[in-house]
Amino acid sequence: MTYAAHLSHSQLVMRRFLRHRLGIFGAVMTLLIYLVAAFVEFLAPHTPGTYQARDVYAPPQSVHWILEGPDGRRFQPHVYSLRSTTDYNTGQRVFEEVPDRVIELGFLVRGDSYRFWGLVPANLHFFGPKDPGERVYFLGADRLGRDVLSRTIHATRVSMTIGLVGVGISLVLGIAIGGASGYFGGIVDLAIQRLIEFLQSLPSIPLWIGLAAAIPPTTPPIRTYFFITAILSIIGWTGLARVVRGRFMALKEENFIKAARLDGNRPVRIIRRHMVPNFLSHIIAVVTLAIPGMIIAETSLSFLGIGLRPPVVSWGVLLQEAQNLRSIATAPWLFLPGAAVVVAVLSLNFLGDGLRDAADPYAN
Repeated sequence: MTYAAHLSHSQLVMRRFLRHRLGIFGAVMTLLIYLVAAFVEFLAPHTPGTYQARDVYAPPQSVHWILEGPDGRRFQPHVYSLRSTTDYNTGQRVFEEVPDRVIELGFLVRGDSYRFWGLVPANLHFFGPKDPGERVYFLGADRLGRDVLSRTIHATRVSMTIGLVGVGISLVLGIAIGGASGYFGGIVDLAIQRLIEFLQSLPSIPLWIGLAAAIPPTTPPIRTYFFITAILSIIGWTGLARVVRGRFMALKEENFIKAARLDGNRPVRIIRRHMVPNFLSHIIAVVTLAIPGMIIAETSLSFLGIGLRPPVVSWGVLLQEAQNLRSIATAPWLFLPGAAVVVAVLSLNFLGDGLRDAADPYAN
């Protein structure tokens, strides 16, 4: 008898997952991203709406670590202030660093005031200028002189949570509808499968565009957020429902399910207590792989201008500002929120692949 024979199913799943290097990397990155989403106000150097007209399209500032002063060289993170001039040949503003004007940086500094999670007033920031009146642009500024890094960090909360909420709704619908289809069979299964096939035959982007266009432009941002989440969940449950149906059709013929039925358990209790726990790891893997699709869908809708709209800050809303020739030519750093989308989607896909492989610990 091997050591593995003494381990429970969950322990076998965990042991197999820990051997999946990309899965571990995806789990760590996903955890870090959601930690950023939880503490955006504290981590961002500035609030997302703070702007400075003189810093329109200011380029990213390089951080210098050694400061030379009257007392010699010392370790002091800092950036140099920017000075802008107008190039009369092209009509564009040109920024250059002013070495004589140093903006010292520090950790746990006081800056723009905010309400943490909209509740607790504070002005403490993890990293930023020591002087609350100064502005720094680690990833440059946008067309209104707002800090791109701060806005990208704040957008993490909206873009990442909309995936969680959307997948949560799809999870409930997929298990309930797919479970009913696989457990009862017959006419119920036939009707549900035709509904799923109809929804899956609809092209996703035109369907999302049509539903999103039905949201009035005057809708408050929070309500728009929930509308977009509901729209993304309308057809997001069909794939999970198919998986659940197939598993239920196989499980309902098992002896322990027949025993539970003969014992007088109701179908809802049998599904909830006996069937769902038997492939919970598969559900977790499917859900993890579905979150990136939700994030990309929200980003696509917002990029096209029919999803979330300002003043809501999401990665798609930020990328919408980069869809013009001037941004491509003079401010390529406006595309940096797209890198956040790539990192988040890859991390979740790596995590989902690891969980999917670990869900069947007895496979080779």
